[in-house]
Amino acid sequence: MQSPGLPPEQLVARIQEWQRLVGEMAHGSAQGAELATLYEISQVLNSSLDLSETLEVVMDSLIHLTGAERGCLMLLDEEGKLGIRAAQNFDQQSVDASDMELSHTVVQEAMEKGEPVLTTNAQRDPRFSGQESVIGYQLRSIVCVPLLVRGRTIGALYLDNRIREGVFSERDLPVLRAFANQAATAIENARLYTMTDQALAARVEELTILQEVDRELNASLDFEKVLDLTLSWAMRATGAKEGVLSILDNEGAVRTISCTDGGGSVTLGADALREAMASREPVLVDDGRMLVPIRFEDRVVGLLDLRRNGGGTFRPDQAEFAGRLADHAAVAIENARLYEKVRQANLAKSEFVSVVSHELRTPMTSIRGYADLLVKGLVGPLTPQQEEFIRTILSNVERMQVLVSDLRDISRIETGQLRLEMGLARLADALESALETMQAQIEARSQQLSLEVPGDLPPVYADPARLAQILINLISNAYKYTPEGGRIRVRAWQEGGYVYCAVSDTGIGISPEDQARLFTKFFRSEDPAVREMSGTGLGLCIVKSLVELQGGEIEVESQLGKGTTFTFSIPIAVGE
Repeated sequence: MQSPGLPPEQLVARIQEWQRLVGEMAHGSAQGAELATLYEISQVLNSSLDLSETLEVVMDSLIHLTGAERGCLMLLDEEGKLGIRAAQNFDQQSVDASDMELSHTVVQEAMEKGEPVLTTNAQRDPRFSGQESVIGYQLRSIVCVPLLVRGRTIGALYLDNRIREGVFSERDLPVLRAFANQAATAIENARLYTMTDQALAARVEELTILQEVDRELNASLDFEKVLDLTLSWAMRATGAKEGVLSILDNEGAVRTISCTDGGGSVTLGADALREAMASREPVLVDDGRMLVPIRFEDRVVGLLDLRRNGGGTFRPDQAEFAGRLADHAAVAIENARLYEKVRQANLAKSEFVSVVSHELRTPMTSIRGYADLLVKGLVGPLTPQQEEFIRTILSNVERMQVLVSDLRDISRIETGQLRLEMGLARLADALESALETMQAQIEARSQQLSLEVPGDLPPVYADPARLAQILINLISNAYKYTPEGGRIRVRAWQEGGYVYCAVSDTGIGISPEDQARLFTKFFRSEDPAVREMSGTGLGLCIVKSLVELQGGEIEVESQLGKGTTFTFSIPIAVGE
């Protein structure tokens, strides 16, 4: 039976977007990259019940992501024989894993122990000394992760590299575990979907519910919402009248969310919770009560306590389905928990940056003040060399002040603490303020500046100081990346309910690849012409945030070697 799913071109696009996101976040933190990968794998594998093409494409992406030379996904059949479900870069076309030139020793160990096996140099690893499947095939780097469904091994994910040593590391295991978990769940779904006769109808109904559960759970990374959705779906799917979802945090503390259709609230004590969790399987209790452990990998992370309150007892098949639903929910709960940890870490980082930025302002002000006194000769004459040194100090203090100001702004934007003094503002006034800062530098490089700003433009609703900051950043960019004698053009006009402003230059231009990441925090192009200019990679990120916070939008048009145009909009003040 062919099930609906994403077309191949859309599937490939999803995978490429996942790789791009992982690459970007990998520059920030390993935990952030793990979160991005886990979330995208959930989306891709849940997009189709026809796994053949999905697994092939994801396997190919995993090879590129980890640096593997080859890879395959193997499954046990009903007779316990290992077969290939998806393979990349193997010479053989056989679906029998015993014929593949791979390390059967590593695969066997991973499947027997239920844990990943990783070796950075199999030829010198004492665990595989003398093993023909390692030595004979000249394997170097190997990693194998078992596929587990409710604690049962159904296959394995295998990657190797016959050429290089040290290709894989412990940092790769979270991504590979994530794929193995999701692939195992998706394969279990596919197996259920192919069942026939009366079981098929029942399983299809369950699968439809599980897919809807997956869509809703994977659409959110909000921890509280994920818990609410999990409990709500469990109650609806089993016909429970009352339910409790209890979660264990990393410190072993218990969090309980109650949901009751009738009067009163249901609670479950910590001792009873831990006793039920020890079973690791759904337990049917007398008088219409069911306890369902929520398991993630080899850990029990929570418990569903479902009750019917006189509405009959739960059937064994309902307990099995509740167990599968809990397994699906466990992945989303861990995603949300991880996202919350990353969010808290980013918040702490932003608060730290804010404090440091504030503390740096006072000493820098003092340094600049005393340097100004020296360069003006107020404490005695300076030699030409001394004056040159002092001016270098002043120049670097100015750069530090810009950096500190940008860090403070980005920190406030990320934490939602940036205050805007919104009111009536005129673009011409903001432009005049910006040119007071930039005019001398533009003239020093003999650049031609043209202004086309009609005097009858209506006032906008904006923060005048922040509007000037936007213009300073954009004109500064044009000045820095436009050669001597080049042209800078500033235009403004009214269209609909907005005033638009475009800052154009005849500078070096921006490649299409760089344009896609231009407004990303800390992004700086690898172009040597850009790298030779000082900068933090924060200016355009701040500009975009300031424009959007004031109700506008910004876009960029550019061509390498010909120049760049940034265009932004700000809403016209109401009544104007």
